[in-house]
Amino acid sequence: MSEFLVNLLGERLVNGEKAEVDVHALGSKLSLLGLYFGCSLNGPCKQFNASLCEFYSKFKKSSEHKDKLEIVFISSDQDQKQWQDFLQEMQWPALPFKDRHKKMKLWNRYKVTSIPSLVFIDAATGKVVCRNGLLVVRDDPKGLEFPWGPKPFAEVVAGPLLRNNRQTTDSSALEGSYVGVYFSAHWCPPCRSLTRVLVESYRKVKESGHKFEIVFVSADRSEESFTQYFSEMPWLAVPYTDEARRSRLNRLYGIQGIPTLILLDTEGHMITRQGRVEILNDPDCRLFPWHPRPVLELSESNAVQLHEGPCLVLFVDAEEEGELEPAKELIQPIAEKIMAKYKAKEEETPLLFFVAGEDDMSDSLRDYTNLPEAAPLLTILDMSARAKYVKDVEEITPVVVEQFVSDFLAEKLKPEPI
Repeated sequence: MSEFLVNLLGERLVNGEKAEVDVHALGSKLSLLGLYFGCSLNGPCKQFNASLCEFYSKFKKSSEHKDKLEIVFISSDQDQKQWQDFLQEMQWPALPFKDRHKKMKLWNRYKVTSIPSLVFIDAATGKVVCRNGLLVVRDDPKGLEFPWGPKPFAEVVAGPLLRNNRQTTDSSALEGSYVGVYFSAHWCPPCRSLTRVLVESYRKVKESGHKFEIVFVSADRSEESFTQYFSEMPWLAVPYTDEARRSRLNRLYGIQGIPTLILLDTEGHMITRQGRVEILNDPDCRLFPWHPRPVLELSESNAVQLHEGPCLVLFVDAEEEGELEPAKELIQPIAEKIMAKYKAKEEETPLLFFVAGEDDMSDSLRDYTNLPEAAPLLTILDMSARAKYVKDVEEITPVVVEQFVSDFLAEKLKPEPI
């Protein structure tokens, strides 16, 4: 286990007293590691830090599992003194201030999109145990549910569900259906826009004969807002008053922002977290139930995924529909191999794959990342790290792509700034 942690965190951490902490000495009993992403200048981080300090102190004093948990702070501070002052408030160690490369690797690996964020991982393997540790701290202040691992959807959602005519249905009615778990709120304009599209998609899928249901998990700020918003929806909802169940569902899927649409298969296993993108990209619902595709054609609706981690983008000289197919066929076998490899390890794919033609979206991306106008052009873009990797060759072959991907994953490529 210590060897894995050294690879993940490095050999040395630092504590609030400026003393080095040997990663090997974190403890042989350690089974769960909390990666705490935050920043001293962020108001919500300061608020959460106080709660986390109280949680950590109680856990270490009274839990029978006190030796099995440690937390490591991963800062996005730019000022070392502000970082050091913030670290003095903490009872746990942190990654060294100057180790920015390792910080960015952790941000990308665990797909952190906002702060504060607390991700609990298996200390021996690095697999995510719970993505939304903020809710653990809030909902389980005594740590009684340690180690907060995922439970089956059917168990977490169990209980009565509402229809907008105020009738109730037991959650067991979802058995054997594809399910969309919809995290949304009336106060959020993108949520309201998506809801209008989703109502039509829901109708089309149901009319096509598929067993499909949606469960609305509200983030509204009042029951009145929930009732008003839910009146527009033809599907089911977790009662607004059942805050504990809503919170457990948020924790189960590690929700960091709304709108989010999680799609589940008929066994309750996740198909994709990108239901929002799939719905917008496929208004006729021809690809239902929207299993992940190895290669995507870059569009306005899926460009948001460029910010969720490193993405390979193959730019080609294509303006007409269908001209992107040869490019997709070129990189698809490599994308499928990567997806299969990480699925077998029960890990998220470390790289998404796109093809991009000649259009406004591609032009905007080239301008934003300062890429040359060449086509074909093979790139890997890492927006969160503001880094790019460019392979500008006359002919792009499967061998070239596979070597480029292999070198990136092995950290052999030198990044250029975006």
